[in-house]
Amino acid sequence: MTRPVRAEKRVNLFSDTQTVPTAEMLHAMLAADVGDEQRGTDPTVIRLEARVAELLGHEAALFLPSGTMCNAIAIRLHIRPGGDEIILDEFAHPAESEAGGAAAMSGASMRFLHTATGIFDAAELQAAIRPRDRNMPRSRLVVVEQPTNLGGGRIWPLERIQAVLDVTRRHGLRAHLDGARLMNAAVASGIPAAAFAGGFDTAWIDFAKGLGCPMGAVLAGSAELIEEAWRFKQMWGGAMRQTGYVAAACLYALDNNVDRLAEDHENARVLADGLGELDGIEIQPDAVQTNIVVFRVHDAPRFARLLDLEGVDVLVVDEERLRAVTYLGLTRRDVEDAVERARRALAHQRNELGSVQ
Repeated sequence: MTRPVRAEKRVNLFSDTQTVPTAEMLHAMLAADVGDEQRGTDPTVIRLEARVAELLGHEAALFLPSGTMCNAIAIRLHIRPGGDEIILDEFAHPAESEAGGAAAMSGASMRFLHTATGIFDAAELQAAIRPRDRNMPRSRLVVVEQPTNLGGGRIWPLERIQAVLDVTRRHGLRAHLDGARLMNAAVASGIPAAAFAGGFDTAWIDFAKGLGCPMGAVLAGSAELIEEAWRFKQMWGGAMRQTGYVAAACLYALDNNVDRLAEDHENARVLADGLGELDGIEIQPDAVQTNIVVFRVHDAPRFARLLDLEGVDVLVVDEERLRAVTYLGLTRRDVEDAVERARRALAHQRNELGSVQ
């Protein structure tokens, strides 16, 4: 049987973390006015923090190296060591992709909600909240991921978020918004980021994904919480120095790279439509709302290896699901090319299955 060979030009759909700064962003970085971020004297970082706080509808904000650190610090702010529990979707980032940090650094346990899309409702949350019982963990924090990641980039409807927050407040719990791709949700829905994020105790956005920056994320909350967040930033080694060079990239992204996220969403729909026409791939193209495309295929790890040989990078979610993500730098031609390579990979997979039978 003829084996596929690696293509010369790869189409990297692994994640929108694959973005690289444009020449214009690099120019903004070089021109940045900088100081000592740890001492609070970097003017560019200060401007970025104030802008994100306003963007998300909060009082204050803190620049951090990564979104994972935003989640980690937020969880520590809300969790009291000694049996406190986080309620979140089973595939949310703190559950799947943070190396058990919530348990290791905050002593938190997790109560998973099982959903098809990463979006739960008020009734499901209500049912998950523990009664007051000395034998049980204490329900303490609710985490929402907007939009969902492994749930397929789905956007939480604003009314669903508000209903979940109502239950959270009624039970005296804290609420945290993982807004790694929040600007994607805002652009796709036409709803301001603050409308989604303002009702949470803490919220954050990532700049190293679709917004095209090399690193960085900003956590927002009350002035009191952000002051406490600085302690954990220092404690966990996240304090930095002339961070204004990176903050300048983030400010450039807010000025220039937000509206263009719509291009990524359109490319994701083109990709989903194309994959949906292939025999052997299960997908709901109409459900693709942002820049994430999750689809099902027989033996996903094996199919990912065949795609790799065809020059396409994707993320293996589990034995049946793969994830592809569009972002700044990918063109419509790239995603159309990826569909054709997926067609070839499916043909190779069918040939392999036929030879085994």
